[in-house]
Amino acid sequence: MPSSTTSGRLQAQLDHITSQTRELVQPERLAITDDAVQQLFSTGIEDRILAPGVTAPSFALQDAITKKIVRSEDLLAIGPVIVKFFRGRWCPYCMTELEAWQQLYPEVRARGALLIAISPQLVRQNDFAVQHHHLTFPILTDPGAALAQQFGVAYPVPEPIQAHYRSIMINIPFMHGDQAEHTWRLPLPATFILRQDNTIAFAEAHADHRVRPDPLDVLAAL
Repeated sequence: MPSSTTSGRLQAQLDHITSQTRELVQPERLAITDDAVQQLFSTGIEDRILAPGVTAPSFALQDAITKKIVRSEDLLAIGPVIVKFFRGRWCPYCMTELEAWQQLYPEVRARGALLIAISPQLVRQNDFAVQHHHLTFPILTDPGAALAQQFGVAYPVPEPIQAHYRSIMINIPFMHGDQAEHTWRLPLPATFILRQDNTIAFAEAHADHRVRPDPLDVLAAL
């Protein structure tokens, strides 16, 4: 059985990151992020993500570990697939979540399922994430967040947040590739389960990047 002291307490870990950030960062900088979260929520993006029962888009994306193209139909031939969209290796919330999933990866496989994570980062950036966080499941590159757009979870980063990221040395154009279409587009951190018939069994995404579904709840939906 998976340990409730690891993945099962993911949100507590994320809340701790938020608490530490609020202690260390100036209120005016915090307000930029808080305002951006509220504005993104107000667009209704959470209501537009692909819902359970809908057929998921097929995909063929490059894996950071093997450098090979991974196709959704090949994955689904093996078993159901948990799909994790994440913003990038620069996001501590994302990497904390992926580390929690890494701890649960043996349980995912024991249930006959697969797990993949997808970001718009260049393959080499995803490879850095793999190496630094010791991830063993496929990490795929989604140029321009094009697949995330098809799942309904992509959004353009507004100018105030672009400026904020630049000010704290988060170079999104460099990580995505300067020539990439929609360089300043990110995915909501989102979780989907794809059944073997490519229909969606579970879907959850939040405009607030500080909130994520508990991995144990996701596993329960397999």
